[in-house]
Amino acid sequence: MKIVLRLDDLTVFVRTADRGSLSAAARELEISPALASAAVKRLEGELGLRLFARTTRSLRLTEEGEHYLGNAREALRLLKEGHDALIQGQETLGGTLKISMPSDLGRNMMVGWLDQFQAQYPKVSFQLSISDRVSDMYRQPVDIAVRYGRQEDSGLVALPLAPDNRRVLVASPDYIRQHGKLKALDELLRHNCLRFMVEEVIHDRWSFYRDAAAGPVALHVNGNRSADDADVVRRWAVAGLGIAYKSRLDVSDDIRSGRLHILMPDILGEPAPLNMLCMHRAQITPTVLQLRDFLRARCEKA
Repeated sequence: MKIVLRLDDLTVFVRTADRGSLSAAARELEISPALASAAVKRLEGELGLRLFARTTRSLRLTEEGEHYLGNAREALRLLKEGHDALIQGQETLGGTLKISMPSDLGRNMMVGWLDQFQAQYPKVSFQLSISDRVSDMYRQPVDIAVRYGRQEDSGLVALPLAPDNRRVLVASPDYIRQHGKLKALDELLRHNCLRFMVEEVIHDRWSFYRDAAAGPVALHVNGNRSADDADVVRRWAVAGLGIAYKSRLDVSDDIRSGRLHILMPDILGEPAPLNMLCMHRAQITPTVLQLRDFLRARCEKA
């Protein structure tokens, strides 16, 4: 049988036991004696126990009530401690967080979001490293790495920010007017594709999924521009210089403003989940958790 206990009923029970009177407990709690009596009866009904022996002149705890009183006091104490810890945590969020993040997302989204977070929690300080080179968390002084992609290092703790994020094909309105819309994926082979590179390796193999259950369709694309800075690739696309294959988060503002349009929206792009990574669970402080929740909410709205 499921027992549902109300916090206010426990409070009335403990105060009544302490004062030896329902009316005295009611006055202290600023409720009517009828409400206090109903709270005790409701608690007794849920527990299936008689907590007080009542007469017209006295009120005393039964044997069961004596035993239960200690449990009720402990429950109220733990609830108060939890509430106090929560309030204290909100008031004392602070410290310095060293965060690495990718260039495009960092410059165009994260910096603004972190400004908003810091306005709410002014005791928090940030040291940012914005680069598309993957930071070595074992060697560099980084508390948190914000990264795209599936987490392959099992030694790191991943806190998801945008687990369902994917890449999208995008081009500017000018480029589409000059070169036309894509009608099939293989038409990419005749377009100028703006490519991203990491450590001199050009990302020129773009994969797509016709539906969530199907396997990937991979194309080797070509173009006259590549860069090791994802924000540069995005800027080229906005300038009408070609087609880019970007994380949807990176171009969400451009899409919303009309600077870029999604090509072939019915085709699923490569998964690009976004995570916050920490070295170990001891680093997941209340500040880190609050930042995770804050950034996840911003990603969901982007």
